[in-house]
Amino acid sequence: MFTGIVEEVGTLAAREDQGDSAVLSIRASTVLTDVSLGDSIAVNGVCLTVTGVTPEDDGSGVWTTDVMAETLRRSSLGAVVEGAPVNLERAVSPHTRLGGHLMQGHVDGVGSIVSRTPGEHWEVVRIGLPVELGRYVVEKGSIAVDGVSLTVSAVSALDHPEPWFEVSLIPTTLRETTLGARATGEPVNLEVDVIAKYVERLLGARS
Repeated sequence: MFTGIVEEVGTLAAREDQGDSAVLSIRASTVLTDVSLGDSIAVNGVCLTVTGVTPEDDGSGVWTTDVMAETLRRSSLGAVVEGAPVNLERAVSPHTRLGGHLMQGHVDGVGSIVSRTPGEHWEVVRIGLPVELGRYVVEKGSIAVDGVSLTVSAVSALDHPEPWFEVSLIPTTLRETTLGARATGEPVNLEVDVIAKYVERLLGARS
């Protein structure tokens, strides 16, 4: 589980495509503190397993992870290139403060940046999302965008042919995550609130 509080922005140091999978090598520092093989780290909101770590003298290092075809197909990691910045967060521990909201690191779909509207102290970002995810997004609810826990500030009608939602990004989020540099048209990973999906499933079973 994760909380959507990005610990650092790492860099994709290398990518080795292997037909139906890929090996990603990611340069980082903070998330490598007390890391062990088999640990989980969210990369742009995708839960991945640490398969190797190469430490460096300055305290940083490069860690590797295997990404399967399903993940490459259903998330923006399929198109990520060497040198790209990525949001990183280690899995929560029992004593972690829940600063964001509970996330699984399981991407539900890929959205895209529709527009950015700067304000005096924040920026409103509109994001388009797949039609099938629109019913899970509500105003003032939580959503993860590239692994960042955000509050929905506005949302389109349920019957909108091209659904969207808006989030208001504070300076810290703009500065400390990749969302500050995402351009219009760029893809972003989306994970909706898992509670909404469970409620829908239970209500469907009752009916």
